[in-house]
Amino acid sequence: MRDAEKKRLREQEKAKERRQKEMIRERRARNREYRLVSGFFVLIFVSLIGYLIYFNVAESETFINSPYNTRQDTFADRVVRGNIVSSDGEVLARTDVSEDGTEERVYPYGNMFAHAVGYDSNGKSGLESEANFSLLTSHAFFLEQLENEFRGEKNMGDTVVTTLNTTLQSTAYQALGDRRGAVIALDPSTGKVLAMVSKPDFDPNTIEADWDTLVSDESNSSLLNRATMGQYPPGSTFKLVTALDYFRKKGSLQGYSYLCEGSITLENHTIQCYNATVHGQEDFESAFANSCNCAFADVGTILGGSSLRDTAEELLFNHSLPMKGARKSSFTLDGSSPTALVMQTAIGQGNTLTSPLHMALITCAVANGGVLMRPYLINSVQSYAGDTVRVTKPSEYRTLMTLNEANLLGNLMREVVISGTASALNGRSYTAAGKTGSAEFDENGSSHSWFIGYCNAEDPDMVVAVIVENGGTGSEAAVPIAGQMFDAYYTVN
Repeated sequence: MRDAEKKRLREQEKAKERRQKEMIRERRARNREYRLVSGFFVLIFVSLIGYLIYFNVAESETFINSPYNTRQDTFADRVVRGNIVSSDGEVLARTDVSEDGTEERVYPYGNMFAHAVGYDSNGKSGLESEANFSLLTSHAFFLEQLENEFRGEKNMGDTVVTTLNTTLQSTAYQALGDRRGAVIALDPSTGKVLAMVSKPDFDPNTIEADWDTLVSDESNSSLLNRATMGQYPPGSTFKLVTALDYFRKKGSLQGYSYLCEGSITLENHTIQCYNATVHGQEDFESAFANSCNCAFADVGTILGGSSLRDTAEELLFNHSLPMKGARKSSFTLDGSSPTALVMQTAIGQGNTLTSPLHMALITCAVANGGVLMRPYLINSVQSYAGDTVRVTKPSEYRTLMTLNEANLLGNLMREVVISGTASALNGRSYTAAGKTGSAEFDENGSSHSWFIGYCNAEDPDMVVAVIVENGGTGSEAAVPIAGQMFDAYYTVN
């Protein structure tokens, strides 16, 4: 009996030990769950803190600078909108404050910088929009800010220093005259925008009074910045793309030969050279210099739609451009496109549409050894007293072509100036390279006048893209404007 009792006690003891161990395991499991849950919430908390820090350091300005963010209105209650100045120190926009505290935004150069600088009423455009946060932020000495706030007075907003040069801007503005079109100039080695003119234009000083007229006048579209938003057939400036595609496909330009008889007909579609000019026997270089439509229509059929599309898209067609407010260019050719459309597209007609900015960026890549620098208009931001707040550092956007390809295209463009359609630029105190274009836009053969190119061909200084609407051939209207821009560059540098 005692043995049975002992056995029962031992079994109870073992059962108790098992229950204790089970309870320990359960507690450990619960503790693990608690730790996991706690760790998860700690991770969320740390992530939120990290994001708040990142947002305030890196993203807050972008968010606050959004035109949809009403917080900007509260900034204007405490800060007088800062100045916008040119790279050579000229005031392009300022705020005058009267004795009763009334503020008036003033644009001393009126229409000349209308699209680049923009306006600050009836919405915002141009730099007034892009730099809105900086203009409504004050980095005045903190004791001065405290004193002004104590007195209930506004602080002075920061000054935005642009990359724009008044001499180059004035030259472009005067050279374009009363014609419709656009001129844009950039430093290819940095991406600085040196000048940007679009016409028809408007006076930002009277934008409120003129608003209803401006927005209803569809025939002029004066508010449209044609330099960045205009959409034009590129004409023969597109032959840069066709030439690059040919070189990539064939590995060389040598060996190409074409007998130009003034027109070419394939599958019942005829393309003529300008004024049916007969260029005779040509190699690739002379066909490019003469801007021979027949030869390049022939080249297009050799390449085909898919190949042209690939190269065009590598040069940013159908892609967003690296500049705020810029409209992407369109290219519709593909492998199933009919021969007639391939021929037209290869010479810059067909369905292709582009902007002066885009053609200038392609030219910048050629001038900069294949590397496209990111274009920008804001050189620096300073306090109203002149203390530097931040400086824009030039940055690479993308390599569009190899150095060898860039040199090849540069040599072709140099020959256009030496012996081709832009020979009016030859023999000056500087060398130049470029490509003209005559982009037909109606059934009567009316054409826009194009030029893209750069000065100091050996070590390019400035890229210029010019379009004159209904200006005829590139050599007629666009080349003289480019020449004036190049001349002006060397008067200020």
